[in-house]
Amino acid sequence: MKIDSKATGSGTTPGLPKRQTHQSDLEMARKRSQEPHTEMEWVEGAQLPDDLRLVRPWVFQDHTGRQWVATMETMELHRIGLVFCILASVLELVASYANGKVTEACRSMKPRHGGTPKPLPSVHTMTVDKTEFNPGDQIKVVLSGPSFRGFFIQAHDAANIDSDAVGSFILLDGKVSQLLTCGHNQHSAVSHTSSSGKVKIEVLWNAPSNAPPHVQFVFTVVMEYYIYWVKVPGPKISQPNAPPLPIHIVPSSLPVTTESVAQLNKSFTAIGCGSSKFCVRDPSDCDPEKNPKCFFLSFLTDNCSLVIEMSGPGNGYVSFALSHDKWMGDDDTYLCVKVDQEVQIYPAYATGRTRPIIGMETSLREKAWRFAEGVIQCSFRRNIHIPAHKNRFDLDQKYYIFLADGRVERGVVHRHHHQPLITAKKFNVTGSPESIGGSRSPLIIKTHGALMFIAWMTTVSIGVLVARFFKPIWPDTVLFGEKIWFQVHRTLMMFTVLLTCTAFVLPFIYRGGWSKHAGAHPFLGCTVMILTVLQPIMAVFRPLPQNPRRIIFNRAHWGTGTVARIIAVAAMFLGMDLQELDLPDPWDSLVLTGFIVWHVLTDITLEAHGYFINRKAKPAEEDQSNIVDSIGSTETTGHSFRKKVLAIYICGNIAFLITFLVAINRV
Repeated sequence: MKIDSKATGSGTTPGLPKRQTHQSDLEMARKRSQEPHTEMEWVEGAQLPDDLRLVRPWVFQDHTGRQWVATMETMELHRIGLVFCILASVLELVASYANGKVTEACRSMKPRHGGTPKPLPSVHTMTVDKTEFNPGDQIKVVLSGPSFRGFFIQAHDAANIDSDAVGSFILLDGKVSQLLTCGHNQHSAVSHTSSSGKVKIEVLWNAPSNAPPHVQFVFTVVMEYYIYWVKVPGPKISQPNAPPLPIHIVPSSLPVTTESVAQLNKSFTAIGCGSSKFCVRDPSDCDPEKNPKCFFLSFLTDNCSLVIEMSGPGNGYVSFALSHDKWMGDDDTYLCVKVDQEVQIYPAYATGRTRPIIGMETSLREKAWRFAEGVIQCSFRRNIHIPAHKNRFDLDQKYYIFLADGRVERGVVHRHHHQPLITAKKFNVTGSPESIGGSRSPLIIKTHGALMFIAWMTTVSIGVLVARFFKPIWPDTVLFGEKIWFQVHRTLMMFTVLLTCTAFVLPFIYRGGWSKHAGAHPFLGCTVMILTVLQPIMAVFRPLPQNPRRIIFNRAHWGTGTVARIIAVAAMFLGMDLQELDLPDPWDSLVLTGFIVWHVLTDITLEAHGYFINRKAKPAEEDQSNIVDSIGSTETTGHSFRKKVLAIYICGNIAFLITFLVAINRV
C-alpha cells in the first residue's frame, strides 16, 4: 500500500508506506522514515506491525507511538485493505474492550462503558511477594477479590503516577490474561482475554535496568458493565537505599466523587398533566402515584431548563428517547438503570438497533431516584439548549417520543423486551402542556394482525364448516349458477386468500425486508402464504365429479387446507407475543385457546349429529312402508339443528374476533 511518510519533527506527521516489488527489511524502512520529507515503502510481502491501530481518521500508530498518515492518492490502490483496517479499529472501540485489548485506554485506564467509576477504595486488592527489588528482579503481582469480568494492570514511577508504564510483565495463565504494550515499553500492561468471571489474576513483573527508585502498581477492575473502579493505587515497591517518596497528592485522573444523587421520598403524580406539565402516559390516563404499572414521563419547563420525571415498573431500566422519526437510531436517549439497590441516571445516544452509547453526565443535574414496590423512578434537570454536547437535542423542537423498558443483566443494558411506546406524531415538550399516550405497536403491524385474525379465525373457519356439513341442506338452491353452499364456501375462501396476501406484505413493507428478530413466525407465515396461494391454483384444475382423478383432488385440497390452518394457528400464537404487537400475556394465549376449543366443539357436535342422523335413517330405509315419512322428518329435524349450530358458532366466532380486534387497537 503506497503512502507518504514525513519526518516526525516538531509539528509534523509521518505517513504510511507504499508497496515496492524488491526485498527490503522492515527496520530499514523505519529508519528511512526518519529522513525528512522522504517517501518510504513497505517491502512486498512484509507484514504491517501487529500493534498498528487507528487513532483518528486515516492516522495509524504503532507501539512506539510513531504515527502514519495515508494519502488520498494511494488509498485508491488499496482501498479495500484500508477499509478492513478501519473497520477493525472501529469495531474494537465499539466492543468496549470485551476482549481486553484496551491499548486505547493506556493513559486513562478507563473502560468505554459510559457511566461513572465507583469511588475508591475498590473492593478488590492487589498484593506483591516482596516490597524491595533490584533491576532484573521478578515480582509476583496478584489481583484478587469478588468475581470480576475485566482488569487492566500497569506499573508506574511512584513519584509520577501519570508517567509512562515501566517494566514488563510475564503471564502465568494465558487463558485469562494477555500482554499489551503501553507507551514505548513492550508488554508493559496486562488485561483480560474475555469477559468471563474471575476471582484471582497472577502475573510476574520484570524490573527494568532503568527502573525508577520507587514503583507503584495501578489497576482498573470491572465487576459489571456499570460497576468498575479506575486507576486504583496498588502496592509500592522500592529499590534498596532509595530516598523516601515526597508527599504525593492524588492526581486528578483518579476517580473522584461526582455530584450527589438524592433519593425521592414519594412517588411521582399525574397532577398537573396537561395544565402545567407535558406528560406521556401508558395507559393514557394512568397515575404513577396510584397505579404501579403506569409508565410515566413528564416535562416541566422552568426558565431555560426542564425538570424531567420518569417512572415505570421493572427491575432493569426505564428510558425515553427523542427521535426525528419512528425508528431507533440517531436518538437523544435517557436511561434510569437499576444497579444493585440504586438507580443510576445516564444520558445516552442511540445509533441504531444497538446498545446506546453513554454520554457525559455533566449535561444532567439535580438527579434523584427511587425504587419501591418494583417501580423505577428518576428525575433530573436538563437545559433546553446544550451546545457543548452535540448529541443532546434542543428541547424546544418537535420530536417523536419513545418510552421503553427492559432488563439489566450483570450491569449490561439489554434490548427492550417489548415494543417501546411511540407517540403518534411529533411534539414540542416545551410548548403548550399536553397529556398524551401512544402506541406500542405500529399501525401497519396492527393491520397485519387484524387481517390475519379475520382470515384465519373467521372466514376460513366458517367456509370450512359450510363445505363440510351443509351440502345436504340446500341441495337444489342455486346462486349465480352454482349451488349455494359452494358459492358461500368459495366466496369466504377467496376473501381468506385476499386478506392473507394483503397482510403478508405489510411486515416486509414495515421492516424493509426480512425480520431477524421475529423467530419462527415469519417462516410459518411464508409457509401459510404458499399453501394459501396453492389452494385456488389447485381449484382451477379441479376435475369433474365423474372423473376418477377427482378423489385425488379432494384429498389434496382437504390436506393442504388443513395443514395451512394448523400452521396459521401456530403463527398466530407466536405473532401475538412479538415485540411489534405483544398482546397482553397470558390473556392472548388463553383467548386464542378458547377459540380453538369453541371451533373443535362445534366440529365435534356437527360430526356427532350427522352420525346419529345416519344411524336413525337406516331403519327407516329397511321399513319400506314408512320410508317417505321417516326420511322426510329426519332430514327436516337435522337441517334445523345444523342451522342453529351454525348461527351460534358464527356469533361466538365474531365475539372472539371482536375481542382480538379491540385488544390490537388498544396496544
